[in-house]
Amino acid sequence: MLTRKQLDLLEFIHKRVQRDGVPPSFDEMKEALDLRSKSGIHRLITALEERGFIRRLAHRARAIEIVKLPDTISKKTGFTPRVIEGDRPNDPPPPAALAVEASALELPVMGQIAAGVPIEAISHESHRVAVPGQMVGKGHHYALEVKGDSMIDVGINDGDIVVIRESSTADNGDIVVALVEDQEATLKRFRQSGNTIALEAANPAYETRLFRDDQVKVQGKLVGLIRSY
Repeated sequence: MLTRKQLDLLEFIHKRVQRDGVPPSFDEMKEALDLRSKSGIHRLITALEERGFIRRLAHRARAIEIVKLPDTISKKTGFTPRVIEGDRPNDPPPPAALAVEASALELPVMGQIAAGVPIEAISHESHRVAVPGQMVGKGHHYALEVKGDSMIDVGINDGDIVVIRESSTADNGDIVVALVEDQEATLKRFRQSGNTIALEAANPAYETRLFRDDQVKVQGKLVGLIRSY
């Protein structure tokens, strides 16, 4: 059995992963549950992990994987937990595994994207990467390798691959590929107020950068993440 707060947190994490491809930060969890401190979130996270609903990935800041959901959430979202069978090379894969493999798509990796100080704009394909078909929807998609640590509080780490859906627009709170002054590309959370655009890091070591709206062009929105270990 889960407490109301534990259930609320699990549902919030699930919705944010479905929307952004990455879990929310502890600050976002604290605000969503109206708690006064992060220590309350730590206790809830620990309780969910002990009960087998989530898994925290070792040596990865804020990296959380949902293992299962209670029926009250699963029925609303259609969530199907991933089952890890273990090392059984002689057994044939189950039909579901075959379907997942068959639906895998190859996307071009268009170089590196800075999760830190912006780097030179991406302009060429370096290689290709296979991603699950269910990770992408309509529209054109591409992948980028993350360079830097400015987005670690949302589980995006140096060396990870992010999957991007091409888009020239974004809503406040979206994690986007932003082209700054037609020269530099960076991965940040997007905020706009009037004619000012803020590109926010998810690491307190980095300051939010402010630009005029004519200095920033949105190149795409984050839809998925492939972890690098």
